[in-house]
Amino acid sequence: MGLPALEFSDCCLDSPHFRETLKSHEAELDKTNKFIKELIKDGKSLVSALKNLSSAKRKFADSLNEFKFQCIGDAETDDEMCIARSLQEFATVLRNLEDERIRMIENASEVLITPLEKFRKEQIGAAKEAKKKYDKETEKYCGILEKHLNLSSKKKESQLQEADSQVDLVRQHFYEVSLEYVFKVQEVQERKMFEFVEPLLAFLQGLFTFYHHGYELAKDFNDFKTQLTISIQNTRNRFEGTRSEVESLMKKMKENPLEHKTISPYTMEGYLYVQEKRHFGTSWVKHYCTYQRDSKQITMVPFDQKSGGKGGEDESVTLKSCTRRKTDSIEKRFCFDVEAVDRPGVITMQALSEEDRRLWMEAMDGREPVYNSNKDSQSEGTAQLDSIGFNIIRKCIHAVETRGINEQGLYRIVGVNSRVQKLLSILMDPKTASETETDICAEWEIKTITSALKTYLRMLPGPLMMYQFQRSFIKAAKLENQESRVSEIHSLVHRLPEKNRQMLQLLMNHLANVANNHKQNLMTVANLGVVFGPTLLRPQEETVAAIMDIKFQNIVIEILIENHEKIFNTVPDAPLTNAQLHLSRKKSSDSKPPSCSERPLTLFHTMQSTEKQEQRNSLIDSSLESVVSSNANSILNSSSSLQPNMNSSDPDLDVLKPTRPNSLTPFRKAKALYACKAEHDSELSFTAGTVFDNVHPSQEPGWLEGTLNGKTGLIPENYVEFL
Repeated sequence: MGLPALEFSDCCLDSPHFRETLKSHEAELDKTNKFIKELIKDGKSLVSALKNLSSAKRKFADSLNEFKFQCIGDAETDDEMCIARSLQEFATVLRNLEDERIRMIENASEVLITPLEKFRKEQIGAAKEAKKKYDKETEKYCGILEKHLNLSSKKKESQLQEADSQVDLVRQHFYEVSLEYVFKVQEVQERKMFEFVEPLLAFLQGLFTFYHHGYELAKDFNDFKTQLTISIQNTRNRFEGTRSEVESLMKKMKENPLEHKTISPYTMEGYLYVQEKRHFGTSWVKHYCTYQRDSKQITMVPFDQKSGGKGGEDESVTLKSCTRRKTDSIEKRFCFDVEAVDRPGVITMQALSEEDRRLWMEAMDGREPVYNSNKDSQSEGTAQLDSIGFNIIRKCIHAVETRGINEQGLYRIVGVNSRVQKLLSILMDPKTASETETDICAEWEIKTITSALKTYLRMLPGPLMMYQFQRSFIKAAKLENQESRVSEIHSLVHRLPEKNRQMLQLLMNHLANVANNHKQNLMTVANLGVVFGPTLLRPQEETVAAIMDIKFQNIVIEILIENHEKIFNTVPDAPLTNAQLHLSRKKSSDSKPPSCSERPLTLFHTMQSTEKQEQRNSLIDSSLESVVSSNANSILNSSSSLQPNMNSSDPDLDVLKPTRPNSLTPFRKAKALYACKAEHDSELSFTAGTVFDNVHPSQEPGWLEGTLNGKTGLIPENYVEFL
C-alpha cells in the first residue's frame, strides 16, 4: 500500500529492483515538491487577493483533498492514519469557511508560506543535490569499471594492481555516496509527515483566531485538532528514534558492509558481463544475474545503471557445469564459462573482480572451494530462562519496587556500563545466583539495577517473545480494531514456551506497577512501550523495514501492560476466521459506547475493570504531559527491556485497586479528562477540560447525564472526574 523501504544493503548490489524502488521514492519527492510549490502559490494568492478569496480558498481546499500521503511500510499506525486523513479534514474546513464568506487572513506568510518554503528548500532541495551527486558518481563508477574491465590481461602485474586499487577506491566512494543518498531520501520522506502538516495546522489555527465568524467551526474542528496535534507529536517522537536507528545502521554498513547483507533467496546475485556473438563480432553486455543452487536456475537480466532501464528480455537457463576460464585463453580478466542444459554452446561471463569470480564459482560448484553461506553474526549470550535467570530478574524487580518505584525516568535513564557489568557478574555467579533470599545491596543505584535487568534480557539467546512470533505480533498490532488487537496478542502469548510466558508475565506485572506510579516516575505505558519494545520484540534481521516497525513493537508492549491480567490469567478464545474477525469488528464498532474510545494507543490507556477507575484517571491526567516531555527525553535509550513479576499472586507486586463510590451525589459539577465526539444526538461532544453542570447518574449503564452550554445529554462515566 505504501512505498517500499530502501534497504542500505541493496546499495551494494545496486540491483534493478533497487533502482526501481529508488525511482518511486524520487517520483514521490518530485510530486511532493510540485505540490508544495503549488500550495505556496495558492497560499500567497489567498493572502494578497481578498477580492478573490472565495475562489482561491476553494482551489486551495481542492488541492489538499487530492493529495494523498504515501507512508513507508505495509501498514500505518493510528497516528499516521490520523495524519494521512488530515489534508482531507483541512479541505473540508476550508470549504466550510468559504460557505461562511470569511475574508480575514493574517500572518499566513509566517505560519504557512515560510515553513513550507524552508522545508522544500532545505529538505527536498538537499535531496535533489544528493541525487545529482549520486547520478554523477554512478556515471563515473560505471565508466571507470568498464574501462578497467577492458584492460588487457597481458599488461604488467604492477599496472593491473594499480588499476584494481583505483577501481576499489572509486567503488567504495560510489557505495558511500549511494548510502548517503538513500539515507537522505528516507529522511525527507519521514520528515514530511510532520514538517509538512504542521504549517497547515498552524495556518488553520490562525484562521480560527482572527475570524469571529469561524468560532463555531473552530469548536467543531477542535476535537480532530487535538488528536492531530498528538499524532504529529507521537510521529515526531517516533521519527527521532527511527532516524537514530537508521543512521546507526548506515554507519554499520559503511564500516563493514559484508556483515550486514540482506538475507537473499538466491545463492548468488550481482552484475556480470556476458559475451554475446554479433554479426560484426562479439560484444560484452552487462546483465544482472541470479543463481539458485537448489533448482540450478540462472536468470540473466540485461540492465545498465547509467540508462536506468533494461536492454532486452530476461533469460533463464539451467546450469550444467561451471569452469574457470584460463587467463591465457581470453583477453578479458575474471572470466568463467557456464554450460546450460537447455541452451547449446558455452556462455562466457566476466565477473567484476577476482573475488567476485571466486564467489560465483563457489556458488555454482565450480573448481573453487565449496560455497559457504555467511555465518550468523549473532552470538549467543550466557543468560538463560532457568532458575538462576528468574532469581536475577526477581531480585532486580524487588529492588526497584521497594527502593526506586518513584524515581524519575525509571528504565529510561541508563547506568554506567562498568557498574552494570560488575553487578551482572555478581548476580550471575553460580555460587550466589541460587540464593533467593539475598537482596541486592543498597549501594547499587536504581539506574544500575534497571540497566542490569535490561542487559540480562538482551543476553538471552533470542528475544523473550521469540523471533518466530515477531511478525505475528507486529501484524496483530496493525489490526484496525483495538479489541481484535488484544485478542490476537492474547492468543499469541499463550503460544510462547512456558518459561518465556512466565518471564513475560513477571515483566508485565512489574511494568503495570511502574505505570501506576507514572505521576512520580514519569514513565507512562506509552513511555514503557518505547523503552521495552525493541528488546522484547526485536527482529532477527536489522533492516530499514524492521526499524520502521518499531512503532508497532511499542504498541504490542502497551497492550500487554494495559491488559496483563486478562492476557496472562485467562485462556484465549479460539482463533477467528477472517470472515468472523470482520464480523466481530463490525459488531464491536456498532456496540461500543462512544466513538472517542478509539484513541491513539500512545496517549490514552483503557483499564479492564471499573475497579481501576482511579488508576485510569491518573494515567489520563498525565498523558499529555508525557507526550510533551518526551521530546526532551532521549528515545535512544529505548533499546533495553525490563522484566515483570512472574507470580501475579505475589502480594508485594499486586496492583492496588482503589474502588470508586457506589453512588454519585446528584447534580454535581464534573470535569472532562479528555475529548469525546458524540455519535448520537443524545450524547454530548466535548474537549479535555470541559466543565459540566448538574451531573448525575443516568438510566443508561456506564453513562452520566449533564448539562453543557444549556444542552443536556449523556456523558461517558469513565471520561470525567467530579469537582
